[in-house]
Amino acid sequence: FFAAMLLQIQYVKLIGGAVIIWIAVKLLMEGVPEDKLQKDAKTLWHAIQIIIVADITMSLDNVLAVAAASKGNFFLLIFGLGLSIPIVMFASTLLVLLMDKYPIVIYLGAAVLGQVGGEMMVTDPFVVEMLHPSNVLKYSVEVFFTIGVVVAGRYWVRQKLATRKKTNGPS
Repeated sequence: FFAAMLLQIQYVKLIGGAVIIWIAVKLLMEGVPEDKLQKDAKTLWHAIQIIIVADITMSLDNVLAVAAASKGNFFLLIFGLGLSIPIVMFASTLLVLLMDKYPIVIYLGAAVLGQVGGEMMVTDPFVVEMLHPSNVLKYSVEVFFTIGVVVAGRYWVRQKLATRKKTNGPS
């Protein structure tokens, strides 16, 4: 409820949308199997840091996405959080198996996050006040970020692979 109220403040949705888009691109960069850029923890402390950052990121992502999708409707907010938290907790193993077997799931998830992030940014009170966006502009921004997240994620994965090949030499 607090997150839904915060989303009424100028710039919060704009920044939250940007964070969700960053998370979506990061999901692609770290999740697609062809990247071969898996980062393993080197020490116990490093593993703890990875877990903490992942938990905070996923929690923030979940709250922002559900709050944005509920559009201030308290029932939808409670229902969305009530539905998404058990899914994340209990179905995470299944989701990991699905993502490993069907990488398209990662792309679909990142695309949905891109759409939600774009929708959040274009409906921020500051942006609405400045641009008075029409439905066409709103949908165009959502489509741009839906596609843009996937394209950006793929591009950065390829850049990292190319950089790694240059530094390690041909395999």
